Amino acid sequence: MVGIAVKPEDANVLTIDQLSKAIMKSIDRQDLKPEAAKQMATHVMNFFGYNDTIIDNILEPEDRDAFYMLEDLGLLVTEREETTLYDGREWRIHYWLFRKDRIDELVKECEREGCIDDELGSVYDEIPEDLWSNR
Repeated sequence: MVGIAVKPEDANVLTIDQLSKAIMKSIDRQDLKPEAAKQMATHVMNFFGYNDTIIDNILEPEDRDAFYMLEDLGLLVTEREETTLYDGREWRIHYWLFRKDRIDELVKECEREGCIDDELGSVYDEIPEDLWSNR
């Protein structure tokens, strides 16, 4: 069987850029720079990869703190599953899931309002106009 290449936007795969925009839109923009939002998005996405769900027990306490913050912002949600072990004990498994509906909504708002300039645009915006006219 031959695999078919699927672009992330076609497969509804969340990207670092989308998560960065959602983080920027959900946090007071004066308190968080775009670079910090991108770092946070990259850190979180490294756990998820192309999946929408991860198991909580892979997280270190500092990582879990970041996940709780994103849960407070409405970008992540937790779920738990209970199962009975062979000896009769109950076992709980906790998961983290992206709230893609909320993230998509925030990304659309961010793009409409221009809450994050692309990286190249922001670099060139810092160059004075008179310097452009001299070249």
